[in-house]
Amino acid sequence: MGFSFNRHLLGSVITVGLCLLSASVWAKGTDKAQMVRFPGGKSVMYRLYLTDKHGTPYRLEQPEEFLSAKALKRRSRQAVAVDSTDLPVSEVYVREIESAGLEVVSRSRWNNTVVAKGKSQRQFRSLANLPFVRKMVKVFTSPDSINKSVRSNYRTEFNRWDTLSSNVYGAAEQQIAMLNGQQLHASGFRGRGLTIAVLDGGFMNADVIPAMKKIQLEGTRDFVVPSSKDVYKEMDHGTMVLSTMAVDVPNLFVGTAPQASYWLLRCEDAHTENLIEEDFWAAAAEFADSVGVDVINSSLGFHGFDDKEADHTYAQQDGEQTLISHTASLLAHKGIVLVNSAGNEGMGTWKKINFPADAKDIITVGAVSPNGKNAPFSAIGPTADRRIKPDVMALGSPTAVITGRGTISKDMGTSFAAPLVAGMVACLWQAFPGKTAFEVIQAVIQSADKYAMPDDVYGYGVPDMMKAYQILKRIDN
Repeated sequence: MGFSFNRHLLGSVITVGLCLLSASVWAKGTDKAQMVRFPGGKSVMYRLYLTDKHGTPYRLEQPEEFLSAKALKRRSRQAVAVDSTDLPVSEVYVREIESAGLEVVSRSRWNNTVVAKGKSQRQFRSLANLPFVRKMVKVFTSPDSINKSVRSNYRTEFNRWDTLSSNVYGAAEQQIAMLNGQQLHASGFRGRGLTIAVLDGGFMNADVIPAMKKIQLEGTRDFVVPSSKDVYKEMDHGTMVLSTMAVDVPNLFVGTAPQASYWLLRCEDAHTENLIEEDFWAAAAEFADSVGVDVINSSLGFHGFDDKEADHTYAQQDGEQTLISHTASLLAHKGIVLVNSAGNEGMGTWKKINFPADAKDIITVGAVSPNGKNAPFSAIGPTADRRIKPDVMALGSPTAVITGRGTISKDMGTSFAAPLVAGMVACLWQAFPGKTAFEVIQAVIQSADKYAMPDDVYGYGVPDMMKAYQILKRIDN
């Protein structure tokens, strides 16, 4: 699926007027797509599962060689040990794979996998005989052409009618009030000192839109192969997601964590839908860990691919069987809270949450309307192993966002419900920096209005962030 607006769902969504494609802006001044040849020509990529990490020059006794001081501090604060999963993959094995004429383009420490790229499947035959390769899975075959990504025009100022002098949150007031987030802000907790990674497909104009100029940005990184020359000229889905958390323009638009700092990580290729995007996602999540991120927002999810043989099944939805969900299930064990959108499949044939929304020890977010009723498109649970999903709900039908054109708009999707919660998680954790990722996740879930009687549509309901604050405060006392 990719984004939690969902292009595979568009047929049914458009019939009821949900404008989920407003994020896709491909050409300057126009929405007309321009087709270009796929960069680098024909290629095929395989995920290689390695047997071990023999030959790695890194040692667990010296984690500062592969994890930042900030990451180690976060782990130390939560008593999270560095273990063998954290060691980088073996460079000895990488060199032997590349000696076969292949290029290693992506790696996962936690899964001990690499993705190798070649011009034909024939090149991979010799790898089957390597003693350190235990399994190979085809994850990508290049298309002939893709849409060309070009920056759109953007506005340098908001419309005068966007200003709401009577409300400091402006257009974002309703979505923050639903979570009782304004009380947390009033108590001085606006995300300061916390870092949020945004895993998405592009951040169109987020570097130049005036309302985003003051965002505390730690950096950007592109994990897609081939990478973009500029994440700020890719689609604006990530821009809208970022705006719901990071913007701080009083009386116009204030996000849920305006004082947090942000990493913008591109790991979704909007041009194709291939299994390799799970490898990109894993690489981005592991990078976020390595640089010391506290919270990850991922408004992404998968189950169906261009290659139908790669499609996931509901039976796999146990938080472990797919690479992306297994990776997601590890994040809290590394001291990170993952907030992931449930997906927009509620009106389609799939209906269920996507991957990695099925992961364990994360917060999966569905969408509700202003009246608190579930949005029809919001994906439902439970997981295949009968866990409650989604975990919580937030306003996603519609959510106020700032688009890549620099305008305040309303858009629909669990994509925009999830970051509302992610931002509030950062604020909550600022109040209780000594708490673990598990404790923060549990407090958010326990604060929700259906916690006593959860179901497969609403999960545990809409969280009350001030109630979550009181839950953590009681634990402290």
